[in-house]
Amino acid sequence: MAEKKLKVTLIKSTIGAVPKNKKTIEALGLSKLYKTVELPDNAATAGALRKVAPYVKVEEV
Repeated sequence: MAEKKLKVTLIKSTIGAVPKNKKTIEALGLSKLYKTVELPDNAATAGALRKVAPYVKVEEV
């Protein structure tokens, strides 16, 4: 059984964002606008994405 993945893209600049949100976005592996990373679909990832929802676009792979 294949593990589910999420494709996460940074769509909004973190300039002026709360420092905690900047660190969360950096921890997800997103550094530049429109950079996309694939992350596992688990509870930890879901929690981080919920915190930075205004800054990212999430798609299922």
